[in-house]
Amino acid sequence: MNRMHHWYCDRDAWKRHVREDLVPAAIAGLDLGEEMLEVGPGFGPATEVLADRVTQLTALEIDPQLAGALRERLGARVRVVDGDATAMPFEDGAFSSAACFTMLHHVPSSAAQDQLFAEVRRVLRPGAVFAGTDSTGRGPGFALLHIGDTKVVIAPADLERRLAAAGFDDVSVSSDRDTITFRARRCRTTVE
Repeated sequence: MNRMHHWYCDRDAWKRHVREDLVPAAIAGLDLGEEMLEVGPGFGPATEVLADRVTQLTALEIDPQLAGALRERLGARVRVVDGDATAMPFEDGAFSSAACFTMLHHVPSSAAQDQLFAEVRRVLRPGAVFAGTDSTGRGPGFALLHIGDTKVVIAPADLERRLAAAGFDDVSVSSDRDTITFRARRCRTTVE
């Protein structure tokens, strides 16, 4: 994450937008179960909301500094794990739900994004929900925030197909100018 992007994501206004708009839109009405995984929490504004919705929240963060800051700030409320979402250090079927917010475009390639989807599917129980949001890449300043930074935007029209290919069904994708919101369930049958 470049300096400008780091500054932007650490602002109170952005954190409030994540907490009050993005997370509620993605998880409204969903049964998240007891044990949830958040992929790529970054600064953790969604983490704070999710921790109040489930018994056990695990946050998987690739950036060791962000993971350390989350541990320090949230303490025992959240189990923060350092790791890569394309090779998760969790057992198959470990979680009753999973979510990610505004982080998919930071995954360095479409192939790595698809591997992330496959890993989320693997660590979810059959029928468990995967929900979240990402940027459409069209919002004001998006290109500026990502100068010299990873930026692999997923087209809303492609996300449904890619989640289905990873073994999800009941896939729902919606978008406005700035945000893609999605929900999907891990198939109850095996995908080969």
